[in-house]
Amino acid sequence: MIIMRKYFVLLLFIQLFLSLSVAQNKDIQALIDSIEKQYIVDSRTQIYRINLSEREGQIFLEGIISNDLAYNELRSGISERFPQLKFAVRLLPDREKLGNEVWGVVYNSVGTMRAQPSHAAEIVSQTLLGTPVRIFDAKGDWKLIQTPDLYIGWINGSIQPMDDAAHRKYFSLPKLIVTAMATQSHEHPDVDSQPVSDLVAGDMLVFSEKRSDFYHVFYPDGRKAWVAATDALPVPDWLENIRLTGESIVATARKFDGVPYLWGGTSAKSVDCSGFVKSVYFMHGIILARDASQQARYGKLVDTAGDFSKTEPGDLVFFGRRGDEQNPTESVVHVGIYIGNNRFIHASDYVHISSFDPNDPLYDAYNTNRYLRTKRILGEINTEGVEEILHNEFYR
Repeated sequence: MIIMRKYFVLLLFIQLFLSLSVAQNKDIQALIDSIEKQYIVDSRTQIYRINLSEREGQIFLEGIISNDLAYNELRSGISERFPQLKFAVRLLPDREKLGNEVWGVVYNSVGTMRAQPSHAAEIVSQTLLGTPVRIFDAKGDWKLIQTPDLYIGWINGSIQPMDDAAHRKYFSLPKLIVTAMATQSHEHPDVDSQPVSDLVAGDMLVFSEKRSDFYHVFYPDGRKAWVAATDALPVPDWLENIRLTGESIVATARKFDGVPYLWGGTSAKSVDCSGFVKSVYFMHGIILARDASQQARYGKLVDTAGDFSKTEPGDLVFFGRRGDEQNPTESVVHVGIYIGNNRFIHASDYVHISSFDPNDPLYDAYNTNRYLRTKRILGEINTEGVEEILHNEFYR
């Protein structure tokens, strides 16, 4: 009798599920897709992952969403049109799982972000010491984070979680930025004392005093150290000394000469093409979008025809495949920085200079033939996608 009852319940569920699948699945998917189209511009900066599942005779709509408006509209739409579904979508940050610690600050010189919570997963980006991040989710020792350029990825360790109050307090404290391409911090104000960690250009640390040409610094995870004054500057002094000129951008770019290519790299240790561009501009106090295809959306359009007569040092040159009748979607896959005289510097194998000029010994036929456009960043500061660090909400 009990077996027959269980069998009847199972048949009832199957009938319900099949009925839902046949009659309403298309409508449910249409609702999901329409909300995604309306609110989710870029899956690299926003999360919208929804699926149907079954547990104990109940059909669930599950997944994660990082956009408040999309979450609220989906929840309302499901409640009104499909009340038989159990709404189990999580809004990120997931405060039920994380508590109040939905902020974090990177405490390693470079933190590596991956596509999935696994050391075997693809590297999608990196983030520097002192960078504020939003924590969206957690899985074991892994955290799903969003960086100030809004890029999202999983990171293992490397960040000190904070609640809202701790985050605000941390970013009210005086900080310095590492200006040397690579250096170390030490236990004492002496370069021969025990190293505490390595440091790279762009790392930021809280500091309290300067003694014997060293700054006393504090890491987000509580470590203390000393950094040589020749390798760092207080952030206000650094910002005051920045010169937003093409010549200055090129000079900083040349400091990366020979740095090896790494897919997902955004530090002086290793870079990919857009990570290189992003790092150069960051050392001038500017946050750019993460990927080349994102960077290509912003700034002022200068050229699309390969005429570099109006291109200036510091402009970004983009490469890829133009859309055509068979495949109208353009694909931006590479970016470099124009340095003048038909030359550009970019990360491909390693950071080096190439030329658009066939008569130049550095002529790069491959990239010349896939050139798409030139965009200007200088003069477009604090427009969409081109943001000063102090204007970014993560640093407040």
